[in-house]
Parts: sequence; C-alpha cells; structure tokens
Amino acid sequence: MKIGYSHWGFLGDGITDTPDGGRSHRKTLIDGLICAGHQVVFLQADRDTQEAGSPVPGPYRWDAGLPDVDALFLEWRWRIPGRNDTPCGTAGHTCDLHRQQQLLDHYVEELGIPALLWDKDQQLQPTDPLRRAGNVTVCEPALHPRFGAQSLLFPVADQAVDAADPCMLAARARRLPLVYVGNEYGRASAFTAFFAPAARFLPHEVAGKWENTMRWPHVTFIGRVPYQHGVRMHQEAHATVLLAPDRYVASGQYTQRIFEAVLAGCTPITPARCRSAATVVPEELHARDGADVAEITRSLTALGIEDRARLLAGCLRRLDPFRLSRQLDTIHTVLH
Repeated sequence: MKIGYSHWGFLGDGITDTPDGGRSHRKTLIDGLICAGHQVVFLQADRDTQEAGSPVPGPYRWDAGLPDVDALFLEWRWRIPGRNDTPCGTAGHTCDLHRQQQLLDHYVEELGIPALLWDKDQQLQPTDPLRRAGNVTVCEPALHPRFGAQSLLFPVADQAVDAADPCMLAARARRLPLVYVGNEYGRASAFTAFFAPAARFLPHEVAGKWENTMRWPHVTFIGRVPYQHGVRMHQEAHATVLLAPDRYVASGQYTQRIFEAVLAGCTPITPARCRSAATVVPEELHARDGADVAEITRSLTALGIEDRARLLAGCLRRLDPFRLSRQLDTIHTVLH
C-alpha cells in the first residue's frame, strides 16, 4: 500500500525551540510501515532539512504536491492562533494547517480514499464532521479513546523492549532523584499536585517550556533542552512523574515519556487517578499526591540493584501495549 503521511515534526532530533513529542516514536512507526512492505510519502515540509539542517538518511520521500496514494495518514493538526491561521507568507506563519486542509479536500472529499486521523493531542472536536465520514477512522493514543475513536498508542520498537536489560539499567549510576522532561501544555495543576511538593525535598530538574515558573519558586527549571539532553536526563535520574492534562487522565492516554523513561531505567511514578494506571505501571509506583511522590522516590534511591532490577522488569513488561507490532496491526486493520 502507498501511504501519504502528514506530520508537522521531525524524524531526527530536530531543533530545540519547538514542541514535538513525536521525535521518540515517529521514525519507529515509519520504519515499521516500510519494513511491513508499504511505501510512505511525506506530505508536509521536510523540517529536518529545512529547519534543523540535518537531513535524515533513509528510504524517505517528501512530496509537496498531491501524489497518487492508496491511503492517507494524518497526525492531526489544529488551529494555533497567530501561527497557522494567519495568511501564508506572514511572519511567523506555519503552513501545516493549510496543507492539512488541502490534503483533506483532495484525498478525503474528492477521492474518498481511506484515511486514518491520529488525534495525538485529543484536539478534534466531538462534533467535527470528519468523525462521521465513512472513509475516515479517528484514532487516539489512549487506552480508552473517546467519541468512538480507536486506540492507536505511541509505538516503541519491539526490539528496544526485548533488548532492555533491567539489571544493567538498575546498576547505572544516577545523579538526581527526580526529573521531568516535557512542556506545560495543560499540566500545571498536575505539576502543582504531584511534582512541586516533592521538589521541595528532593534534588531535581525540570526541562521544557513552562509559563510563569514563579508559581513554583523552589523548582529548578532549566528551560527547553535538545532532544538528546532530555534522553540523558532520564538516564541520570531515579524517577520521573507521568504528568497529564485531565483529558488524558480520563481516557488513559500515556505519552511517549513512559517508554522514554523506562528504557533509560528511570522509573515512571504515576498519579493513581490516571485511568488504567495499573495496566502500564506497577502499583507500587502509583502516587495519590506529592507526598507519595517524595516517599516513592526516596525509597527508589535506597533500593539495591536486585530490587531495582525487579521493579524495572515489571515496568518493561507493562510496555507491551505500546509495542510497534501492535500498532501496525491496528493501522493495517484501519486502512484495509
């Protein structure tokens, strides 16, 4: 099958001053589709080349036109006032939304080909007509997707999970008890409830774009960091906290941070209120509040290598729902 793939992000490390949570899993998914025998053509801009100046080698093709494809795969884009809803050519304009509409008009409306709309940020409105289009399937990266959508989780390579050695991860020296890597984007209340109280008592770092950081004057914010810096933060910390907006909490949506952390040996403490938390994180890592986060983190720093390896092994087993092979099965079912 020839798949037209629309994403506004990077295949490689990209640039620091931009949000793109797909960097840890987009290339994994694309490579999996190609290995499964599909042809993939990218229908948005090659931002790795144009913005980062770092073309990503591989069997990748970009097309700014409207090439013949058998199916359309959209990483859903939404209106961002002053950025992608301004006239083309305006300072600061990004054309992701205009291009997406062009793709919808041509492939979905005119040609009626099968389309998978991956609503990764849960931004598609419940009443959007696309939800009723016969040739469109809406997917969300949630265990309990909303409004009739199907579940398509963020993928982690099967080989990465299978090759992870909990004993080696447990033996690694770690300089910080607690870190958080990620932008605010609706997480302020969760941060206030779970991370900030623990940060009063534990050495920590927070990387990402956070507004009005003076709300938490005791927290060490280091700003946005390059992608690989975030990887190292997980490698050098005992624990992180899986913070999420309320809509993710209610639908059981766990971002790529869960496998980014676990594969680095950084244990993912999870708010107990998150739906189906026990499916993806051992119950001994569930926290009811910030005091629990502090207590769990302290206990983690005191664990011996054997006990820490046992806990990490439990975390690794619970990555099974995110395996690339499972997501490819879903995509094949949807597009066929």
